[in-house]
Amino acid sequence: MSAKTLSVDPAKCNGCKDCELACVKKHKGVSKPTRSRIRIIQGDTQDGFYLPMTCQQCENPPCLAACPNNAISRDNALNRVMIRDELCIGCQMCVSACPFGAMAFDADLGLAFKCDLCDGNPECVRVCEPKALEYVEGHKLHYPRIRGSAERHYQVMRHMVS
Repeated sequence: MSAKTLSVDPAKCNGCKDCELACVKKHKGVSKPTRSRIRIIQGDTQDGFYLPMTCQQCENPPCLAACPNNAISRDNALNRVMIRDELCIGCQMCVSACPFGAMAFDADLGLAFKCDLCDGNPECVRVCEPKALEYVEGHKLHYPRIRGSAERHYQVMRHMVS
């Protein structure tokens, strides 16, 4: 059995942000979207689209390489990148290193945070009615879906910088 991964299909996302609320509620116990580990970015195009953004659980994570205190590691069993809060010194080097903007910083706690796949049962997937988010076996990812997602990411980023 291959490791599971969080699969995002931007074409199905309706921008409801239920995933954001469910995420922060599970991790923080409050409805405070700024503390969510997944964010919905709205594209600024005529047709309008939404892009769920979360940690890509990189194989060679730049955040891990940037951490001066070895607070970040890979959990290969669940195919995820983890932050050990007890080792995090709050320097935010990981936040700066993430090319996807998936790392965030909790100023109240002085700690970095990111998606941890809810220990193998992502809450965002459970509440996503349009099924824009799925937690699937790695081999079930299809090239067309990956390509489509990459194209949507590119469109959003292009509009953000122009």
